[in-house]
Amino acid sequence: MSQVSDNAASQHFELAAGGEVAFIAYRRDGNRVELIHTEVPQALEGKGVGSALVRGTLEQLRAEGATVLPTCSFVARYIERHSEYGDMVAGG
Repeated sequence: MSQVSDNAASQHFELAAGGEVAFIAYRRDGNRVELIHTEVPQALEGKGVGSALVRGTLEQLRAEGATVLPTCSFVARYIERHSEYGDMVAGG
C-alpha cells in the first residue's frame, strides 16, 4: 500500500493498493474539513484498506492543524473506535 495523498483537484484523499484506488471525498471550509464519503473498491474490501485510508487522512489533517466533520459513517465509526482522533472533531 502506498501513502494517503490529497488530490485537491478531485477533493479526495486517496490510497492506492493492488492497482486500485480507495478514496475519501471531502469539502474544505477554511480550517475545517468535512469527510463526506469513503469508497473502497470491492477488490480491496476486508483488507484494512479503508481503515488505513482513514488513519492516513486523519494524520495528514492533524499535521495541518485542521478539524474534521465526519459526515461519512465509516469515518465517524473509525473515530469512535480510535479515541486519539476525537479531539479533531469540529465542535466535539
